[in-house]
Amino acid sequence: MTSRPRRRSKRDQAEGSGPRAPYITRRIGTLNVLSEEGLETIETNADLILSQTGMEFVDEPEVLEIFRAAPGCEVTGTRVRFAPGYCRETIRATAPGRYHQQARNPANSVQIGGDATVLCPSWGPPFVQDLDRGRRYASYEDFVTLVKLHQTIPWLHHSGGVVCEPVDLPANKRHLDMLYAHFRWSDRAVMGAFIGAERAGHAIDMARIVFGADYVAQNPVLYCVSNTNAPLVMDAHMSGALKTYARAGQPVACTPWVLTGAMSPCTVAGTLAQVLAETMAAMTLVQLINPGAPCLMGSFASTMSMQTGAPTFGTPEAGQMVLAAGQLARRLGVPLHTVGTLSASKLPDAQSQQEATWGLMMAMFAGANVINHATGWLEGGLVTGFEKTMLDADICGKLARFFDGIDLSENAQAMEAIASTGPGQHFLGSAHTQANFLTALFRPETPDNSSFEQWQEAGGLDAAARANALWKAHLERYEDPGLDPAIDEELQAYIAVRKAEVPDANYF
Repeated sequence: MTSRPRRRSKRDQAEGSGPRAPYITRRIGTLNVLSEEGLETIETNADLILSQTGMEFVDEPEVLEIFRAAPGCEVTGTRVRFAPGYCRETIRATAPGRYHQQARNPANSVQIGGDATVLCPSWGPPFVQDLDRGRRYASYEDFVTLVKLHQTIPWLHHSGGVVCEPVDLPANKRHLDMLYAHFRWSDRAVMGAFIGAERAGHAIDMARIVFGADYVAQNPVLYCVSNTNAPLVMDAHMSGALKTYARAGQPVACTPWVLTGAMSPCTVAGTLAQVLAETMAAMTLVQLINPGAPCLMGSFASTMSMQTGAPTFGTPEAGQMVLAAGQLARRLGVPLHTVGTLSASKLPDAQSQQEATWGLMMAMFAGANVINHATGWLEGGLVTGFEKTMLDADICGKLARFFDGIDLSENAQAMEAIASTGPGQHFLGSAHTQANFLTALFRPETPDNSSFEQWQEAGGLDAAARANALWKAHLERYEDPGLDPAIDEELQAYIAVRKAEVPDANYF
C-alpha cells in the first residue's frame, strides 16, 4: 500500500487552514420524524411483507440455497419468505455498526457509522454537461477530469465510482478503466464495480494489487452498492456482486431504489415499510454469507409527478422518507447509506440548487453515514454537471461547517475581545479579529458579494458562469497524488489481461 503525507494545497496555504477533514463528524443531533409507535408500525409492516409476500432472488441458485439452509427462511421457487423478526435478529447479531474504509493515503481513510458522514460525488450518469460544450455523452477523458476535480474539493471525502459513464469505452470492460482512474488520479477511498460477480471480482483483484492481498483480507478498502429491483426483487447482477464483496469482507450498501407511486406505494408509510423489508432481506443475505461482514441500510427513495410519471426531487415527502430511514437504521444498529444533491433540473439553476440543498440537508439531519450523489447530479441522474459540481461543493462545505456545531472554546467566547473593544467601537481591527478572520467564518467559493457596480464591471456573471471559471481553476491546481510505479505497472498489466480475455461488447 502506498502512503505519503498529505501536501497542503495552495488554497490551504493561502487561507492558513489545516489539513482537510477525512469525513464530517456530526456534532448536531438528528431530526426524528417518527414516534416510537410510528417506528414499530413501520417495522411490523416490513415483517409482514417479508413473511407473507416475500422477496424474489432471480437467476442465482446459490443465493436460494443459502436462504434454504437458514432456519428462518422458506424458499418457494425464487421467492424467499422470512419468519417475523428473523431478518432483524440476524442483522443485529453480527452486522457491525462502525468501521473504516481505507484509502491508499491513510490520511483520507473514512469512518462509516457512528457520528461520521462521508460525502461522495455523483454516480452513474451517461451524460456530462458544462457551459462550454453543453450536454454530451460522457467520455473517459471526462471521467478522469471529474476524478481529478473531485480530488481538489475538500468537502468531498470519497472518490466515488462511476462519476460518469464513459460511453467511448466498451461497456463490458470500462469498469477496469474507471477503477484504474480512481486508483491512479486520486488517493481517497473508492467504490468498486458492482454489476455482476465477475466485475466485482476484478475490483477486488485490483484492490489487492494496490493494498496487498493480506491487507484487503483484513480491511475494507472498497465500497459496493447493491440495489434491489423494486418492488421486492433482487437480480443476479446485484446479488452476484453482493456475494463477492461479502465474502471478501468489503462493505455492501443494500439499497432499494424506489419512486413512490411506481416502484412503491404512493404513500410515505407504505414506501418506508417496503424499503425496510427489501434492505433487511439483502443485509440478511450478507450476514448469512459472511457473519460480521460490513453492510449498510440503503435508502434511495424519492417521489414522482403523479401527473407525468417523471421523477421529482427535493420534495417534502422525500425528506420525510430519508429522516425516517435514519431512525430505522439506528434501531437496526447499522450505518445508513443514502443520496444527496439530487435534481430533475436540466441546468445548474435555481431549481437545481433548491432541490440539492433540501436533499443534502435532509440526509445530514437523518444522520446518514454515507451520502452518494453529494455533487453534480442533474436531470434525474442522466447528467453530471461540472458547474453544478462546484455549486454543490459549496453546499457540502456549508453543511460540514454547520454540523461542526458551535465552538465554545475560550477563544470562541471572545470575552477578552469584547472587554477590550468596549461600547460603541468596532471589532474590525481588534487583535481577536486579526487572529481569527481566516477561519472564523465559512467562505463559499461560488457566491458574489460585491456591490452591483463591481459585479457589473466584472462581467455581470451569474452563479453558473462563476462556477464555470471555478472548476477550471480547481483543475489548474490539481496535485497528482502519485502512485508507486510498480503498482501502476501491475494494475495496467492486470487490466490488459482481463480485456484480452473477451471481445469488446457494448452491453453488460
